Amino acid sequence: MTIDRRDFLKETSLAGLGFAMSRVPFRGQPNERVVVAVMGLNGRGTVLARNFLASSSTEVAYLCDVDANVLAKAQGELQPPTGKAPRPIADFRRALDDKDVDALVIAAPDHWHTPAAILALQAGKHVYVEKPASHNPREVELLVAAQKRYGKQVQIGNQQRSAPRSIEVMQAIREGLIGRPYFARAWYANTRASIGRGKPAPVPSHLDYELWQGPAPRAPYRDNVIHYNWHWFRRWGTGEICNNGTHEIDVARWALGVDTPTRVSSVGGRFHFEDDWEFTDTQEVVFEFDGGRSIVWHGQSCNGVQTLGRTRGVQVLGTTGSVVLDRDGYVHYDLKGTVIREGREAELADGLNVTGSDAHTTRHVENFAAAVRTGEALRSPVAEVGKTLLMCHLGNIAQYTGHKLRIDASSRRIVGDDAAMKYWRRGYAPGWGPAI
Repeated sequence: MTIDRRDFLKETSLAGLGFAMSRVPFRGQPNERVVVAVMGLNGRGTVLARNFLASSSTEVAYLCDVDANVLAKAQGELQPPTGKAPRPIADFRRALDDKDVDALVIAAPDHWHTPAAILALQAGKHVYVEKPASHNPREVELLVAAQKRYGKQVQIGNQQRSAPRSIEVMQAIREGLIGRPYFARAWYANTRASIGRGKPAPVPSHLDYELWQGPAPRAPYRDNVIHYNWHWFRRWGTGEICNNGTHEIDVARWALGVDTPTRVSSVGGRFHFEDDWEFTDTQEVVFEFDGGRSIVWHGQSCNGVQTLGRTRGVQVLGTTGSVVLDRDGYVHYDLKGTVIREGREAELADGLNVTGSDAHTTRHVENFAAAVRTGEALRSPVAEVGKTLLMCHLGNIAQYTGHKLRIDASSRRIVGDDAAMKYWRRGYAPGWGPAI
């Protein structure tokens, strides 16, 4: 699979911008700081920018946001301890044209993740992109292929991959802690409110709605979408399974050591409220793998009742015991449920904090910087975590179709199901889509 550079640039350029793409290799000296631009600052992006500003290995050159109010607020809050303050800009593509910028950090809405990442890679930049790093399965394929083609670092924002106790227990599982692991249950429970019924409204003067929509097919502005509720609209978002499920399903897959499921089924619906929300608020997805292993995802967006005393987490069953883990650590049980061993993180996290501000993010940012500066192995590279991203999209597709999907594990494609493959890719606004 290849991405035609000329076609991509033709399709992703706006007339009159005069934006030239060029590959700018990193200067490659370990003692130099990694210069980044941060795209999307209303929530998670501010947390990431604060971490990049605080690190001695990195420098934030640009803060990028299409909302002037958000940008001004971030500019006031995000000041480096020493050195030059980041430059605020609306259009992240201007930062890509700066040869001194080494990496783009993407925390914009999901529909921007892959197009922005590929533009950055084609401009010779490394990429740190928040989950789900894609809007559909085809974009996962495109992003993996683009990383391979351009040879830059692409870190997915699954920060639990950098959690010390998670790394510790995964190694122990590999060494036989619970025998042969064969089943994992992943869950997330929140009490999200209704998003109501939106109404057409004038675009706020401080918002560049055209640039906010970017690659997505155009839609009139409505008053219940921006800034957070876009998660629950298919045009821009990917639902809870790709929002928080990406984290937990990734941990489950990591624990079982599996790659691509061969069968995926889903049940659920929008049960709690009647409003504009277009995804499930309650969902159970079963992923079956060759070799007698399975993962179950249980998502509760609007009912916060916990599982095993945790709002989010993963339970892993093995032939000689089990492990329950979350961002705060893990507990190892024998087959009768007796606690054998516990590992707690030094700093505990708020699992329902939508910005995900925690020590694991700091470690994840430092790992990305080290990968760019010295070639240290990424903890969450797109080639590996892309397998999880695909699983999450397959969970949505199984829900849309209402029937079990069969997957070819070698090609990682749905087989014999034209109805399901209609959801494999999306349409883009004219002049904006990546080459497909």
